[in-house]
Amino acid sequence: MVIIMKPHTPKEEVVILKQRLQEENVEVNEWDGENFCVLGLIGDTTKIDESKIEANEYVERVHKVQQPYKLANRLFHPDNTVIEVEDQIIGGRDLTVIAGPCSVESEEQIVEIAKLVKKSGAGFLRGGAFKPRTSPYSFQGLKTHGLELLKIARQETGLPIVTEIMTADMIDRFVEDVDVIQVGARNMQNFELLKELGKTRKPILLKRGLSATIEELLMSAEYIMSEGNENVILCERGIRTFETYTRNTLDLSAIPAIKKLSHLPVIVDPSHAAGLWWMVEPLAKAAVAVGADGLIIEVHNDPANARCDGQQSIKPEKFDRLMEDINTLAQIGSRNIYETINI
Repeated sequence: MVIIMKPHTPKEEVVILKQRLQEENVEVNEWDGENFCVLGLIGDTTKIDESKIEANEYVERVHKVQQPYKLANRLFHPDNTVIEVEDQIIGGRDLTVIAGPCSVESEEQIVEIAKLVKKSGAGFLRGGAFKPRTSPYSFQGLKTHGLELLKIARQETGLPIVTEIMTADMIDRFVEDVDVIQVGARNMQNFELLKELGKTRKPILLKRGLSATIEELLMSAEYIMSEGNENVILCERGIRTFETYTRNTLDLSAIPAIKKLSHLPVIVDPSHAAGLWWMVEPLAKAAVAVGADGLIIEVHNDPANARCDGQQSIKPEKFDRLMEDINTLAQIGSRNIYETINI
């Protein structure tokens, strides 16, 4: 249930109403917008008499929320969520670009790529230290050594780092060393991991599962938020369909749908979606055009010899040209690439 208060309602009246509602054994979350206040009720609201609430002279209207997700629901939080990471912003007016290799391979590799993507305007560095692979015989990442190399790249460039966590026992290490913790598609419904991440306050980049619906993605975000961590970033990375030409099918319709349903920022991963480097550019542009808040793009200085997913990585020079085009496209929608503004 959502209660929208009238503009300029005295704060003390909001407090009184919240106290009365809490006596009904429901959790009341307050969101203060620019012109009005919204109270979101979580729990069993079946015994609450809506007519009594509507009789309150300071209540504008009452909505019943049909969706099972509450905290991630735009009705509970009408304005877009903006997440600050160091001197970067995810969500809001600016477009965020995260770039880097699929996996960390060496200090020389990750530092060189970090410098190149920053020069092109990227605001974050991505790179896998732990790599979940379909085959147990494939490269699994440098693990903790890879985290140390990411930290060196961050020190060299100042770029906040984004990397994937695999298990809950690594949370303390990730909270200390990583700026944005990524939850991969395979772990989207690892609910015990999500709940533990919810106890932190680190920004969480939550990727959509290979066969997950939009509602299932939002419910996974709800697991994190229900534990107190509201810093959730959703990522559309393609879903599995009957088509085999591309690695996955990028669901561009999910971006405006999620933006309508939720206040959380949404970024798009065109690299994993197609699995083909030459599709990254048009898919990235399409994602910006339909309203994505950012992109996460795989960039490698030697894709032919990459230890992981070289076929979907673009070279730094192609990334540089793509960034110019994306910035031009973003400005049509009155947006800019955040890092580009500050160069």
